Amino acid sequence: MDKAKVRRETRERRKMGQRKKVQGTVERPRLCIYRSLHYTYAQLINDASGTVIGSASTKQVIAEKSSSKSVESAKALGKKIAEIAKEKKIEKVVFDRNGYLYHGRIAAVAEGAREAGLNF
Repeated sequence: MDKAKVRRETRERRKMGQRKKVQGTVERPRLCIYRSLHYTYAQLINDASGTVIGSASTKQVIAEKSSSKSVESAKALGKKIAEIAKEKKIEKVVFDRNGYLYHGRIAAVAEGAREAGLNF
């Protein structure tokens, strides 16, 4: 089997196992992270109605003197998504790492969101 295909299938398996347990509601939406090769994206999702409450990406928020792929930009993304949540009067979220391992950019988004006041 192709190495990339195995990696993708492993992530999908982790994602499905986690999504059985993680559901977003009106009072506690799901903070979903997607990581591409160039950017990191974050969305606040209400699974009850299937709507996106707010979203941000490192395309919009790039930390000073760093690339869009950096951990610093991911931390700035976490702070930005927390600001969006505060505007919508959301204090608590459920963190959905979307099958990715909790390190690097994924952990940086979570740290930034916690520093800006989100609870999860």
